[in-house]
Amino acid sequence: MRLLLINPNTTATMTEKAGAAARRVAAPGTEIIAVNPTHGPASIEGYYDEAMSLAGLLGIIGGRDDYDAVIIACFDDTGLDAARCLTEKPVIGIGEAAFHMAAMLSNRFSVVTTLGRSVPALEHNLTRYGLAARCARVRASEIPVLELEDPLSDACARIGAEVAQAITEDRAEAIVLGCAGMTDLAEGLGRAHGLPVLDGVVCAVALAEGMVRLGLATSRLGGYAPPRFDKG
Repeated sequence: MRLLLINPNTTATMTEKAGAAARRVAAPGTEIIAVNPTHGPASIEGYYDEAMSLAGLLGIIGGRDDYDAVIIACFDDTGLDAARCLTEKPVIGIGEAAFHMAAMLSNRFSVVTTLGRSVPALEHNLTRYGLAARCARVRASEIPVLELEDPLSDACARIGAEVAQAITEDRAEAIVLGCAGMTDLAEGLGRAHGLPVLDGVVCAVALAEGMVRLGLATSRLGGYAPPRFDKG
């Protein structure tokens, strides 16, 4: 089985981090192909960056067929619906994957993301997925995405402080980490705070493997029908 993991931004270190996390949990025989576009934003922090990353993301999906499923490794689930129109193979967004798993592990969960400007997009996605009532709050740690790539940053401590506040103020029973760049923090934060801390990258791997094993494909009816390319 081959899973194509796409980081929609152009920061290769983040792609490598997400790929390493995916390989740690992938089943024997599953190959993780971790890639990112060469053109586009270095990080995705809001609606504008998301729009600017779409051409690179969709170009990768449409330009190759050597995979059994796609994982979009951006917590905003960048381009998720459009990607599902390009291939009948399963396409999993790490945000959607983590939200659904959190809802199956807890009565209520909180999300800890990067900047406040990312909060509206995540709240919108929770509503779309029918999970807004299960999410106590989307919290911003006010950490820029690229700061997560700095080994000298105190990002982990600041995210941990948000987790602690979510437990006491939100009565959260689980935490979802709202950025692919946080993938290496989940295990340690879970141990430190004594509750499930979910990283969307590994959640998406598990779901993608399951869908492939079950022989499931994206519907070609209705909204996910293939694009009608203009041949004129």
